[in-house]
Amino acid sequence: MAIEGILPAVLTSGPTSGDPLSHTATSQGVGSAVSAGGANDLVSVTGESGNGLDFGATLNRLVSAVESSNADANQKTLGMVDGTIDVHDAMIALQRADLTFQMTVQIRNKLVSAYQEMMRMPV
Repeated sequence: MAIEGILPAVLTSGPTSGDPLSHTATSQGVGSAVSAGGANDLVSVTGESGNGLDFGATLNRLVSAVESSNADANQKTLGMVDGTIDVHDAMIALQRADLTFQMTVQIRNKLVSAYQEMMRMPV
């Protein structure tokens, strides 16, 4: 499965308006391609009209999404402890953060594997 098919699902997942993945914009705009969902999810990750973003920007957005989901999970866990957040919401946020991190690690593993394979190619 191509990364273009996976990233939109992860970067725009979440049914709540407080979803950390829906507001990952930074001052440099690294995470600003995340849309609120819909038919243009792939366009929001790959750029306008199929022009595409560079590879580094795509990875920066993925890392921003991981950091954001982790921060949201921490916030919801604290809310669960003090009683302001439902246990179910906290567990969903924790699972989302875990899955996002696991996917990022698998993408890193594939990239390292591809790099090693290219290094083994004869010149």
